[in-house]
Amino acid sequence: MLVAILSDIHGNLEALNAVWADMAAFAVDEIVCLGDMIGYGPNPDEVLQSVRRRGALCCLGNHELGIANPAERSWFNETARKGLDLTASLLSAGSLAYIADLPRFLLLEGARFVHGFPPDSVTDYLFQAKEHRLACWFARGEALTFVGHTHELVLVSREGDGIERRDLGPGTFRPGAGGCIVNAGSVGQPRDGNNNAKYLLWDSAAETVEVRFVPYDIATTVARIRERGFPEYYGSRLW
Repeated sequence: MLVAILSDIHGNLEALNAVWADMAAFAVDEIVCLGDMIGYGPNPDEVLQSVRRRGALCCLGNHELGIANPAERSWFNETARKGLDLTASLLSAGSLAYIADLPRFLLLEGARFVHGFPPDSVTDYLFQAKEHRLACWFARGEALTFVGHTHELVLVSREGDGIERRDLGPGTFRPGAGGCIVNAGSVGQPRDGNNNAKYLLWDSAAETVEVRFVPYDIATTVARIRERGFPEYYGSRLW
């Protein structure tokens, strides 16, 4: 099975459409979204509709959690809360109902998919996990986990008695047999020093993961952020 893995689209319709166009060259069997389809970006409802039209399997992100349960917005910083309040006002009743039913994790082809940290955290970041916590997770015997949330591309794997972390760039790699966590980067809000949209193609039969970098029309997204009244910072950091 060839699985496309998207994370942290964050209401960026231009980036998402560029990913769809790039993905068209591949015989993708399933699409999985790791959450945070909304927040920061100017087109949250359009992004949700687009993802749903593709039949993607999606799990809950912290921004969806903040929409489904407004009390959860208290842990966001002030700028993020303002953006989330505006995002909520742009969502249709159908999108709100869809968000409320999102699961905290997904299982597919022997892999786990979760927004933050396995098994089901929506808010914990991979980079916060100490070696003991990672070792405890790998000891459970789940070979492959995909996470988002950090907006960075990172591979964390068990190597003998230790834990290895390395950044990922474009290209194909083979996850280690001893257990690994793949941080999928971000479609719409990358924070890894490269402003292209990022997504993954996981071939479960060949046991490979390809990292895809996709350019998109950033200027249009920035203009829409301004037009819809989102904080200017959300646009400036896309560059």
